[in-house]
Amino acid sequence: MTASDTASRLRRSLAELIAPSPWAQAVAAVPREMFLGRAVYRMPGYGDRWEVVRRADMAEAEWLALVYQDETWVTQVGGIAADEAAETVVSGAPTSSSTLPSLVVRMLEAAEISPGDRVLEIGTGTGYSTALMCHRLGDRLVTSIEYDPVVAARARSALAQAGYAPTLVVGDGLSCYQQDGEYDRLIATCAVRVIPMPWVWQVRDGGTITTPLWGWMGATVFAHLTLDEEGTAGGRFLDDRLEFMAARPHLPPPLTSTMLPRGEPRESGIDPNLLDDPTGLFVAQLSAPSAQRFGVGDQTILIDVATGSQASTAKAAAGGWVVRQHGPLKLWDAVEEAVEVWQKAGAPDRSAFGLTVKQNGEQRVWLGTPDGPSWALPA
Repeated sequence: MTASDTASRLRRSLAELIAPSPWAQAVAAVPREMFLGRAVYRMPGYGDRWEVVRRADMAEAEWLALVYQDETWVTQVGGIAADEAAETVVSGAPTSSSTLPSLVVRMLEAAEISPGDRVLEIGTGTGYSTALMCHRLGDRLVTSIEYDPVVAARARSALAQAGYAPTLVVGDGLSCYQQDGEYDRLIATCAVRVIPMPWVWQVRDGGTITTPLWGWMGATVFAHLTLDEEGTAGGRFLDDRLEFMAARPHLPPPLTSTMLPRGEPRESGIDPNLLDDPTGLFVAQLSAPSAQRFGVGDQTILIDVATGSQASTAKAAAGGWVVRQHGPLKLWDAVEEAVEVWQKAGAPDRSAFGLTVKQNGEQRVWLGTPDGPSWALPA
């Protein structure tokens, strides 16, 4: 069996995993190996160290088997592409990847993309998801924007090699791209802290915005918003568990303070372990959007990067938990209040929440219904 035959067989097997999705035919047709280059990164299981896995170091059938696993493969760490890494292990944070195909398809399905739709993709990445849309919709209906010029150049080359020619833009996908007018669907392959208002301006009435919504504590929800005739975008979060890299401008600034327990201790009104639950962490993040979280379980630490305010919890000797707070913001007070609202509502999962984005820029996450308890996203 030739390498081409092997790749075709593996693509069909991958497509069978997502069948009967309308995107299965595209998965069976698009050669993922063209979008991964000559190497990928694999985390060896400790810290931030990434092992370089090179195509040249294995048999072609073995490489193709790796490519067509339903896995996310990191392609760039700290701005260094895997096939340009001089060492066999690189330390740093991932900065570009090829998301596992089943999640890519889930995103495309959630965005309600159908033949005839004009789509604006934020974050070209390797170009694989762009190729899937080109295959199903046609090149002229797909526009994709990539922030990193090196990543964009690689994606452009891979797309051309695979036979696709969408409109590709190198630039800040968080700002407006007006040349083609309004889109039916906007889909982001990076997580954002707030919805950029230019996205709302780029979508037609009745169109949709689909994006991961992420915060500095690390909690993520899956937003699917519909634009109404008044220019307001809104909708309930989808019941999906997903992780995407954050848009670089939305990453938190580096911390300048060291966390030491400060402030008078008092009894905590909630169990800090609730923040180990994805929804509990999301609720806490809503109440203290400029804070980062460190630690787990009983020993949770919050540091507000804007003001230096701090909160730390610990197990109390007599049972329960104590909290110490320091700085202008009482971070744990805000977390307690939000978590208690969530618990009073029955502690539902993230799909019970939604988001409304108004034309004046106001963005509020709500619980239950748009007129229910709500929290403002950071400006």
